[in-house]
Amino acid sequence: MLIATIAAAVLPFCAIASAIGPRQANRITVNVNRKYQTIDGFGFSEAFQRAYNIYNLPEPKRTQVLDLLFNATTGAGFTILRNGIGSSPSSQNDWMNTILPVSPGKPTDPPKYYVWDGRDSGQLWVSQQAVKYGVKTFYGNAWSAPGFMKTNGRDSNGGGLCGLPGATCSSGDWRQAYANYLVKYIQLYAQEGVDVTHLGFVNEPDFSTSYASMQVNGDQAADFIKILHPTLVKNNLSHVAISCCEATGWNAQSQYTQQLKSAGVESIVGVITGHTYTSGISFAQPTTRKVWETECSDLSGGWSTAWYSWGGSGDGYTWANNIYTGLTTGNVSAYLWWVGTQDRATNNNNNEKLILVERDSYQVSKRLWAFAQYSRTVRPGAVRADASGGNILRTTAFLNTDGTLAVNVINAGASAASVSIAGTNGASVQAWVTDNTRDMDLTTASIAGDGTITGSVPGRAIVSFVIS
Repeated sequence: MLIATIAAAVLPFCAIASAIGPRQANRITVNVNRKYQTIDGFGFSEAFQRAYNIYNLPEPKRTQVLDLLFNATTGAGFTILRNGIGSSPSSQNDWMNTILPVSPGKPTDPPKYYVWDGRDSGQLWVSQQAVKYGVKTFYGNAWSAPGFMKTNGRDSNGGGLCGLPGATCSSGDWRQAYANYLVKYIQLYAQEGVDVTHLGFVNEPDFSTSYASMQVNGDQAADFIKILHPTLVKNNLSHVAISCCEATGWNAQSQYTQQLKSAGVESIVGVITGHTYTSGISFAQPTTRKVWETECSDLSGGWSTAWYSWGGSGDGYTWANNIYTGLTTGNVSAYLWWVGTQDRATNNNNNEKLILVERDSYQVSKRLWAFAQYSRTVRPGAVRADASGGNILRTTAFLNTDGTLAVNVINAGASAASVSIAGTNGASVQAWVTDNTRDMDLTTASIAGDGTITGSVPGRAIVSFVIS
């Protein structure tokens, strides 16, 4: 059994050890033979026309922002892009326009025509750029069905999908038509060179909003999945994973998860998906399927680029810890932020974005670098290994498909902690640090003749060691 031992010792603020007694040691053990979830990646969205924030930048800044998001050497190295499937009749405000703006009349009638503008609210262009960076996971997520398919006749303000249990409409049962509509979206993206790998048919179904939204309970979601799954199979899209249900919080999502299980559709759901707005991750979802955290952000705080400001809700350090909790407590296979970019005017310039784009300039938050520490070192297909011990160090370990071992260490203490890693059979090591002054900068780590790796994690910082 291969067991890697990480020993850490907190360095005292002053070097008078004799006066304060022996320094406290923290020992962390990584057992690469005890494995947990497989990682699909880390990502973000540019829905609701946020993609144009990047597209409209002049060069070279446009490429610089793309690099910040997708470059696995100099940026965050994100590997999942979540695209909104439009449902609105037009593109006014920041709406995402639908590919089917005109009702065919009856649910059983074929659509008169689809409208494909080759932009998809700017998301197609961002997706095509992501492909160039090697991104392979594209998540198409609908906030709502088109209004004519719903009980309230509009794509906003909640309402339900006509034909679901308890959602009767005089126009008929639109469930199959909606499944066909989602398939058409996937096909249109494929024609443009982007393969949609995951499909969600609803977003925050427990919440009614003035923008695109559709209310669905767990039993109704299960009912639709029974139609959507065979529709994907019929169209040679069985490889596309159905996701559900994007509830507003982790607690609410667990109720949806239980209802999907009770309805007998868990086996045909590819991924259980949830957000962390109304409740954070404090447990693993009750499922045998993969689990993704698919939307999180700080909606309350004003724009901040701080790493640590006494635990602020928008601090990069706060989000490094949130990601850690998602990966360990939540056992998630993917962790996604809300939007990658946004301007200053939207939503009072809050922290829901990773990059502030304003006209021809941009600012980068430390939240992006918190993600980078994981996304650049823990690549798709990596398997989480057991990491235990240590009172102030929050450690995760992952075996990448290329054979490297990524060990990500957050120091919750105010003082630096020395770290030694032994028993990994490694021949080389690199380490990167993010703190108040550094953005995933290379930091010192060394390997001795016996394979022992040594380094240091500054107080309230994260260091990622990649051992080959």
